[in-house]
Amino acid sequence: MTSLFHPAAAQKRPAPPKSDVSSGVGLAGLLGLFVWILFCRTFPQLAEWVGLEGEYGVLSGPNAALTAMLFTAGPMAIWSILVDRVHLHPSTGLDWSLKRSVNDVAAFSAVKIVGLWVTWAIIAGLYCICRWYWDDNYLFAMNVMGVAILPLVVSSVPYVIWIDRYMVEPKDATWHFGAMVLGRGEWDMEAVKKHWRAWIIKGFFSAFMISIIPPGFAVIVESDPAAILSNPVEIGMLLVTLLFLIDVQIGTVGYLFTLRPLDAHIRSGNPFLAGWLAALLCYPPFAWGFFGNGVLSYEVNTAHWDFWLQGNEVALWAWAALLVFLTGIYAWATVAFGIRFSNLTYRGVLTNGPYRFTRHPAYVSKNLFWWCSVMPFLVTSGSPVDMIRNCFFLAVVNAIYYWRARTEEAHLLAEDPKYREYYDWMEEYGLITAPLAKVKRRLMGRIAGPGKSPEPAVVEPAE
Repeated sequence: MTSLFHPAAAQKRPAPPKSDVSSGVGLAGLLGLFVWILFCRTFPQLAEWVGLEGEYGVLSGPNAALTAMLFTAGPMAIWSILVDRVHLHPSTGLDWSLKRSVNDVAAFSAVKIVGLWVTWAIIAGLYCICRWYWDDNYLFAMNVMGVAILPLVVSSVPYVIWIDRYMVEPKDATWHFGAMVLGRGEWDMEAVKKHWRAWIIKGFFSAFMISIIPPGFAVIVESDPAAILSNPVEIGMLLVTLLFLIDVQIGTVGYLFTLRPLDAHIRSGNPFLAGWLAALLCYPPFAWGFFGNGVLSYEVNTAHWDFWLQGNEVALWAWAALLVFLTGIYAWATVAFGIRFSNLTYRGVLTNGPYRFTRHPAYVSKNLFWWCSVMPFLVTSGSPVDMIRNCFFLAVVNAIYYWRARTEEAHLLAEDPKYREYYDWMEEYGLITAPLAKVKRRLMGRIAGPGKSPEPAVVEPAE
């Protein structure tokens, strides 16, 4: 029998559909981030070299962490425009040959600007009402947004007018919301829902991502790898922190830089209520009631991996390497998105990087990481009940991520025929997905009975 690894079989294997995001975008952002981290770590030496008076420490504060986003976003934007030339993609909705005059678009733009400003005012009001935004790390995010709002309001006017001069259809979802606010009769409720789905996603996740940037950045800039190089636990956790920092930095850029000329705009937010429920369960404030010490706590009387492996140097190094590998897959999945990363959105179809092996590499690696790092099947109390509970609740968490994955697939399948091609390709050729799909088909076939095919799951759109 011919194996898939046989050269003849490999030649017959079709390539997946072309990815809408090139690998170079994320790598450019990664390089920019590393340059900034290196600058921050060596700042005392650089200050001395250029003759600055006084004593200087490393740049590890929140503002340095925030500045890292510019060093991440800048190279990604430059690569996207100069190399990938994404501004010419039809998916931007822009036609640079139109060149309408300012007078031609003034009426459209004014309505859209009203829609934007009212949207921002409502989101700001929600930030003020929701108490969790005014505590702990969220305070930093609120301060950043408070400073940023005035430049955003001012710059939105020339930006909207400029974009409207080249938009094929200026009456986008934001225009429809602005028309509703102004009481015009031509607005469409479906377009208004589309507008708000995108902005709720952007507002909710942007605040969360900005809030978690500073702690990890400080750890990486202030660390001394040479001092812990011989300690598998400490060096392993430092590398894990670095990989999470990469994920957070590039992910935050994805939420903030949703710009049409970069083909990074949110084309649609997930319309399925189940998708929102599954996603929001995984983030604060909703996650606080379920994870940690909440309903789904799976860390009761656990001591994590290093406790159980202490004294076995080889096992510690091997397990640290495994955790770094799993986190590396997780970070790679975010880097592959480049400037287009965000939850609950459709911003093009990604088929390269780790997405050549499974449709959900981030979810697979993250859930495996939890099993390997927490080891819920080992408890300090010695209680079989604790072991069973921990494993059961972590399995429930895994099921929530499976639920998220299914709702995301339903969204993308409804939006883009290319995702259907990718979905089918993964079912046949994905290194991880194809074997699982084969097992699932056999299982479902047995449940459905001979000669019957199982009915596909249906997810209802949110109203």
